[in-house]
Amino acid sequence: MTRIVDTTIRLLSQQPLAGNASTATVLEVAELLDGAGFACLEVSGGGCFDAAVRRGVESPWDRIRALKARCTRTPLQIAVRGRFLVGSRPVSDDLVRRFILSAAESGIDVFRLHDPMNDVENLAPAAAAVREAGGRLYAGLAFSGQMGNLERVVEKARRLADLGAERVLLHDSAGALDPGVCGTVLERLAGAAGVPAGLYCQGTGGKALAMAVEAARHGADPIAVAAYPVASLLNRVAAEVLGESLASLEIQHGIDVERVWEASRFIDAHVTSQMPALPVPPRIILRTAITRLPVGLVAEIDARLRSADALDRLDEVLAELNDVRADCGTAPLAAPIGGILAGQAVTHVLTARRWADVSDEMRALLSGAYGDPPLPFAAEAAAHATQMPTEPDLDMDDLRSQAGGAGSEEDLLLLALFGDAAARLLENLRGRGGESSSREGIDSSQSERIRELVRLVEGSDVGELTVEDGPLRITVRKQEERPPPVVMAPQAPASADGEAHEPEVSSSIRLESPMVGTFYRSPSPAQPAFVAEGDRVEVGQTLCILEAMKLFNEFKSDHAGVVRRILVDNAQPVEYGQPLFELEPV
Repeated sequence: MTRIVDTTIRLLSQQPLAGNASTATVLEVAELLDGAGFACLEVSGGGCFDAAVRRGVESPWDRIRALKARCTRTPLQIAVRGRFLVGSRPVSDDLVRRFILSAAESGIDVFRLHDPMNDVENLAPAAAAVREAGGRLYAGLAFSGQMGNLERVVEKARRLADLGAERVLLHDSAGALDPGVCGTVLERLAGAAGVPAGLYCQGTGGKALAMAVEAARHGADPIAVAAYPVASLLNRVAAEVLGESLASLEIQHGIDVERVWEASRFIDAHVTSQMPALPVPPRIILRTAITRLPVGLVAEIDARLRSADALDRLDEVLAELNDVRADCGTAPLAAPIGGILAGQAVTHVLTARRWADVSDEMRALLSGAYGDPPLPFAAEAAAHATQMPTEPDLDMDDLRSQAGGAGSEEDLLLLALFGDAAARLLENLRGRGGESSSREGIDSSQSERIRELVRLVEGSDVGELTVEDGPLRITVRKQEERPPPVVMAPQAPASADGEAHEPEVSSSIRLESPMVGTFYRSPSPAQPAFVAEGDRVEVGQTLCILEAMKLFNEFKSDHAGVVRRILVDNAQPVEYGQPLFELEPV
């Protein structure tokens, strides 16, 4: 049987989709997918941690725990970049170990390790930590479709088995492989490692699906998928379509396709149909198909050129990227290496000089700080290599001091990986979560219990329910059903000539809170408010944040209009159904 791993939750939580789905929505999706029979749900990774820290409203560790509370039937999986973990620079073996142990304690069961340079030795510390944590280890290798490199990749697969990998995974993030050869590559990897080989791939125009079907025919285990709306936006394999295709071929897969369609309908209703624009423009998708480069990397280059007012140079940079990559030993294009190569290609094109100057990250790459590439560096690139200064390992006591002296292990890890951005997040969370002692000690299971109480009250005739559990007292009150407000037109005043004039009737719209929580006008105390009175807003625009039980949910406008009044003060508690904003439609 071919087992299927779902990546929907991770993809909803990282760019380019991060911010389009509230935490509550993501948890609802996870609950639906948990009952669909997947082998694992991949719920986090480097992009998720980065997006959460940059947005500054929720700890990525809290998100994992909340997902674990919802997903009781399916193991949770995380993608980890070896020595890079979920950041952009290699860290010490001690930090690698601490991160893996913290992830396992938060609820991660399966660790999908890969090294951005395909340097298997860089995975050894993380693999040892996974074994110590009692987790399951999957290990991936990037393969760009150049069959001349296959023997080197096969040799690396043997080493992954020595590290304790239960599965070796073929990573093709650019659709560089073809269906006709991917089965052969998978069989070679499985034969060398002595364990099953699986597939993680992307591909435009249905190519990803074709590769997945062919991989299943060759015994791939597992195959990564996503729910249809997410898969179609990001060129992944759609779980529902793959399930139906495999069933027609009499290949067992174990997923409940109808359940996944239900999740897709929910995602469409609450996420994708509410998005003001496609996350990836068609011109980016087209160039992804032509160049066989990762779609995220093409989008990153496009953004760099846009900021330099040089969008007309996109095709030149994409061509130059292939040359830069060859100069750098055909290094894989996984994050963060792909971004370093892309930045160099942009520099070459905009300055019209090759290898005249390099960034600090490129110098580190050429100096071996990130690991060894598959092939030697070209001479003109290698000339920029230098003896890199040895950075001292981060001292956990110093990090604890940065965290205010009371930082948890998870907080310290965020500081080690994301620096000032993590410090801002932690300051924000302390400012919001520490104001009331009644919030302390509310864990994910208690948050889920509160949600269940809300569902019980909403589905019954009970008006109010109070539950006491030791020092914790929870009251859930049903909103009274109120008739729609009647707008009374004031009596028309008489003019000087005695004639009455028609009064103006207000058409303003009041936006009400969908939950009980705390109202915040900005993502953090140091950042500006999302909106101010007099601002024009569009459908789907974030107006505020509502926090409940340390879960931070963006409240978005259902209407386009002008903000006439903000009806709640910052950091004030709000009730279900309480008016928050008054909009004048436009």
